[in-house]
Amino acid sequence: MRAGGIIAGVKGGAKRYLGWIGYANPLRYFKRLDRYIIAKFIGTYVLSIVLIISIAIVFDINENLSKFTQNHAPLNAIVFDYYANFVPYFSNLFSPLFVFIAVIFFTSKLAGNSEIIAMLAAGVSFRRLLRPYMFSCVLISSLAFYLSAYVIPHGTIIRMNFEALYKNSKTVTAADNIQLQVENGVIAYIQHYDNRSKQGYGFSLDKFENKKLVSHLTATHIQYDTISDAKFHWTLSNWKVREMRSLREKITSGTKLDTLIRMEPMDLVYSKGQQETFTSPELRGYISKQVSRGSGNVVQYQVEYHKRIASSFASFILTIIGASLSAWKRKGGMGMYLGIGLALSFGYIMLQTVSATFAINAGMPPILAAWIPNILFAIVAYGCYRHAPN
Repeated sequence: MRAGGIIAGVKGGAKRYLGWIGYANPLRYFKRLDRYIIAKFIGTYVLSIVLIISIAIVFDINENLSKFTQNHAPLNAIVFDYYANFVPYFSNLFSPLFVFIAVIFFTSKLAGNSEIIAMLAAGVSFRRLLRPYMFSCVLISSLAFYLSAYVIPHGTIIRMNFEALYKNSKTVTAADNIQLQVENGVIAYIQHYDNRSKQGYGFSLDKFENKKLVSHLTATHIQYDTISDAKFHWTLSNWKVREMRSLREKITSGTKLDTLIRMEPMDLVYSKGQQETFTSPELRGYISKQVSRGSGNVVQYQVEYHKRIASSFASFILTIIGASLSAWKRKGGMGMYLGIGLALSFGYIMLQTVSATFAINAGMPPILAAWIPNILFAIVAYGCYRHAPN
């Protein structure tokens, strides 16, 4: 009896354990209908990317072929340095638009074939119908965020270097009259800096304590050590240090001095689109460092950082709008509603650009600029959802 009770207890425990595993298994929530819609969604999304990016590549080749020829760009660099990074960059940039096109296209076909009518007649609510749509958005948004935050920035560096060499893109390689706070109470100044050679001229470094100048270092030439294992390694030429100690002054000078100054070449020269070459952890660290220095050239980095997060939710918003507009079966086709949907989609993308410009040029908080399009179009999505078939 005791052995039988033990065996029964083990069986009961195993049954409960397997029950919990089955309950936690995400596949139990996906029925045949879900798998059918997810396959349609992902398949149409990939197809729309392939078609539109292929057209974009053809136009880009037509526009830049003469530049590639004049600058003797090698075929290997064109394919693997430029277009291999061109495709993921623009695919991810317009991913919400591709999501919307995919939703409009295959949902309108389902509605035209009376499949959605059959689903609703079988007792499936429109809210339940959106579940596979939302799951597809989770997959697409997660992949898009990972690419934009960790993968694409490295490819953007390669693409920009190619453009600088073979497309005559003007890149900023020098800066004048640079002043920044490298540490608390330590101010650096460079009269002229050349980023190609990593050299600066007319350098000074002032240290303040209690708002009083205690040290003043000057050098005619400063060189960043690009082969050093340590960061912030600079070499000063023809240097002189004046140390103020109450009423006394101590002067030290020399021809060469290896020193650590908490600044890097990327802190001295800014080129257009530079924020896109940073991964999200690098952006976060760079923003923190620049804010502590009191730098004003940080807004575009903050906008880029918050935009990557906010853009991940664009797929959900545009999917709800697209599914709500195209789920009705209408006589005469989906022409008008497709036009309305595309207008909303382009309006969303345009608002993202305009709000980013306002943040950079008009002082709007970067986090607000990144999230305003989501907030406004979430309201539009809710209105469309309320008028969807049910």
